[in-house]
Amino acid sequence: MIRVGIGYDSHRFVPGRALVLGGITIPHSHGLAGHSDADAVAHALTDAILGAAAAGNIGRLFPDTDPRWKNADSMELLRSAHELVRARGLGLQQADLTIIAEQPKLDPHLGAMAAALAGRLGVTAAEVSVKAKTNEGMGFVGRGEGVVVIAVATLEAR
Repeated sequence: MIRVGIGYDSHRFVPGRALVLGGITIPHSHGLAGHSDADAVAHALTDAILGAAAAGNIGRLFPDTDPRWKNADSMELLRSAHELVRARGLGLQQADLTIIAEQPKLDPHLGAMAAALAGRLGVTAAEVSVKAKTNEGMGFVGRGEGVVVIAVATLEAR
């Protein structure tokens, strides 16, 4: 059995926080607003994995109203969600992610993000694709106000 899930996340930029994407700290003047570390890449992939398993979403598992998740490591939340899915007999076959941001330039960090995500999920980096695009100056992303991430995950019975 093969199951497919789609994840989406967006966060606005704020001063005074580190920019963490895919478990990697990226040099930039701003970070992302959020209850946890606001890693939009990890959040989108978490939702894609949970969606493929019909297991809810990141907000249901790790609600931002719960102080336990304040400044949480989103890569650890991703690992926990994947463990829940694995307990249901499903495992990640592959993931494809697109990060949409005008700044900073993410190409130099994409390989490290794929490796970090794969390592946290117990798969090889060849099974995780991370790409970056701009929004060609359109909308809140195009104005440099934030980041959007879209993720697709394929799970298979294990």
